[in-house]
Amino acid sequence: MSAPLKTRERIIQGSLALFNAQGERSVSTNHIAAHLGISPGNLYYHFRNKQAIIAELFALYESQVDTFLRRPEGRTLTVQDKTFYLEALLAAMWHYRFLHRDLEHLLESDAELAERYRIFAQRCLVQAQCIYQGFVEAGILLMDAAQIEALTLNSWIIMTSWVRFLCTTRGNPGDLSEEMLRRGIYQVLALEGGYTAPQAREAVEALYARLHVPLDRIVR
Repeated sequence: MSAPLKTRERIIQGSLALFNAQGERSVSTNHIAAHLGISPGNLYYHFRNKQAIIAELFALYESQVDTFLRRPEGRTLTVQDKTFYLEALLAAMWHYRFLHRDLEHLLESDAELAERYRIFAQRCLVQAQCIYQGFVEAGILLMDAAQIEALTLNSWIIMTSWVRFLCTTRGNPGDLSEEMLRRGIYQVLALEGGYTAPQAREAVEALYARLHVPLDRIVR
C-alpha cells in the first residue's frame, strides 16, 4: 500500500484537478481547501496564494517538457522518435491543460511567471528546431533552414492555442477530452505533410492514421 500523500502534494494535485475541470479563474484557494477537506490556513501554510500554486504547477509542466523535448545524442532520429515526441506532447498538454486554456490570463496576472514562460518558450523553440533539423539529417523531412524555422513557429502556435480553440467551440472546460487534444497533435503533424521524404512516407502515414480524430468529434 502506498503512503498517504503529504498535504503539500495533495494541494498540488487537487488544484490541478480543479483548474483542469473548471478553469483557473473559477477556482479560489477556498475552493481548493474545501475540495481537499483542509482549512484555508493549512493551505496558506504551504502556499501563500493561488499564484504560488500555479507557479509550482508550471514548474512541473516545464520540467516534464524539458525532459522529452530534446534531440537524442549519438544516434540518428527515426519515425519512432516522431511518435515519441508527439505522444509526449499530448500527455503534457492533457495533464496540464488549464495552463494552455488560461495562459494569457495567467501571464497577465503574474509578471514573474510571464518572464519564466518567455524563457521557456524561447528554449522550446530552439530545441524544436534542433529536433526538426535532426529529422532532416535523418532523411525523414526535406526542409531548408527557413522552412524549419517557420514549421517550428507554426507548430508552437498550434500547440499553445489548441486548448483555447476547443474551449471557444465547446464552451465548458470540463467537456474536453484527451481525444480532442490528440487532434491538435495531428494538426502539428499535418504541417509536415509537404516536407515528408518519399522513403519515410509510409511510416509517417501510419502515424497520421494513429493520431487522426474526425473533425465532427471535435467541433459540434
